[in-house]
Amino acid sequence: MKLRWISERGLVVPHDHPADLARRVLQAGFAEVEDCAGAEGGVLVHLLPGHEPGAALLHLLQASDPPEDTLPPRLVEIPVRYGGADGPDLAELAARAGVSEAEAAALHSGAEYRVAFLGFQPGFAYLFGTPAVLAAPRLATPRARVPAGSLAVGGPYSAIYPGAAPGGWRIIGRTEQVLFDPLRDPPALLAPGDRVRFVPQ
Repeated sequence: MKLRWISERGLVVPHDHPADLARRVLQAGFAEVEDCAGAEGGVLVHLLPGHEPGAALLHLLQASDPPEDTLPPRLVEIPVRYGGADGPDLAELAARAGVSEAEAAALHSGAEYRVAFLGFQPGFAYLFGTPAVLAAPRLATPRARVPAGSLAVGGPYSAIYPGAAPGGWRIIGRTEQVLFDPLRDPPALLAPGDRVRFVPQ
């Protein structure tokens, strides 16, 4: 596995399951690691100033079959209202898939998701697990404002907008769950590696 330096302390590691690898690095508690975060197709390992990656860290990063997690992935259930004013793109998504809106909502809520990585906004979790029939390209013209709590599909991912923001993903529902609160510990509801299920309301 090829490792690539992107700064004096940043090491990028390609990996098929970045959330799992990032969790394992953090759980191992390597003295030289300041942080580790999953991203599209790999992880970023951020080392402490003046430190080099040790043999144990390099072994974990380059292992073809990393050791099992010491902690099982957490399951987070999130209540969602699908369709209607809360999910204005559900009808189009259902038509693309050749199913009814109710069937599309059932397909989406019937899947289990994994947090691949966080990005775009604080607490915005990219979720693997969207049924292939519901995967859809982004809107040709993004919305100027997507309400906080909007559940959306973009390509193979699903995600919830933690705060109001411009966005081009297809909105299929909405939740009252707070995804990010700077006064909460930890601030983000979801973390890489978490399992997520949506509960229709």
